[in-house]
Amino acid sequence: MYCSYTTPHHIKQETLSQIGPWVQYGLNEAQKTSVPHVMMETAAIAYLMGKGYDPRVAHQMVESWEINEMFY
Repeated sequence: MYCSYTTPHHIKQETLSQIGPWVQYGLNEAQKTSVPHVMMETAAIAYLMGKGYDPRVAHQMVESWEINEMFY
């Protein structure tokens, strides 16, 4: 069951504005590779962003984990 609470509007806006570009990135990537791969990649980027990494650094880190569009 989900918690029933509300968050301040600015948290919602900040969250959506931070992940929006990566959602678009994922949608574009999904045209070139598998959807599960893209979801894993964008989720990993978002996770690292949540841990405090700069979005571009997070993206570079996740890309460095790939070999031939596979995570190892």
